[in-house]
Amino acid sequence: MIHPSYVELMKVVNEGTDVGEEPVVNSRYSIVCATAKRARQIIDGKEPLIDYHEKDKPLSIAVKELYEGELRILNDDEAAEMAEQEKKVKEIIKQRREEAEALAKAQEKEEKEKAAEDDAEADPDAVSDEDSVDIDDAVDVDDASDDADDSSTDESDS
Repeated sequence: MIHPSYVELMKVVNEGTDVGEEPVVNSRYSIVCATAKRARQIIDGKEPLIDYHEKDKPLSIAVKELYEGELRILNDDEAAEMAEQEKKVKEIIKQRREEAEALAKAQEKEEKEKAAEDDAEADPDAVSDEDSVDIDDAVDVDDASDDADDSSTDESDS
């Protein structure tokens, strides 16, 4: 006989329900599904919630977790509430990560500006990016003189 039995597991899982309430688990199938899901999590690398022997298989560990009360089967309402809480936590984590990234960018920009100032103080003859002339912003002298000539001829024609 397997210990604990399905009946014993069902008693442990439904321990907190009052008389007249719908039990959390009312079939062996629910027990099997819950322990199989937990065994898969253990196989995938999640740490067991109980002390175990190295020879114990993941399913045995999952059954022991359930029997010892370390693992809970949630009813539909509890599962929905848990999912909502998890969603809120993920949103908070995302927001904090974005804030941290923005702060890191601001600090990096500040450090670059300080380094540029330090370089300018160390070598005052060096040309900084602010002092250099952008080719697109430069005015072509020939075009400027042509524009001046055009405006002077327009005024004399009037």
